[in-house]
Amino acid sequence: MTLDDFRATLADASLPAVAPLLKALWREAKGDWDGAHQIAQDIETADAAWVHAYLHRREGDIDNARYWYGRAGRPEATDTLESEWAKIVTHLLD
Repeated sequence: MTLDDFRATLADASLPAVAPLLKALWREAKGDWDGAHQIAQDIETADAAWVHAYLHRREGDIDNARYWYGRAGRPEATDTLESEWAKIVTHLLD
């Protein structure tokens, strides 16, 4: 699946058959921040920490996002939220 393929699934009503962290990003893109957060907070990997950081950045809780970027071993994002979302999706699809 490519980034464009994944984006196309956002037109669907049901979750695509993808890994949990991609499901989290799909839910967030569909407006279900709480559902996305539930998935991300229950997984203890660097990738999950990155998704978690993104979610808190999206929420506007920058201090919490900084903590999760640190847990992810990634610098704090400074690009647009849309760009970061695409970077994370692309990373997870690889």
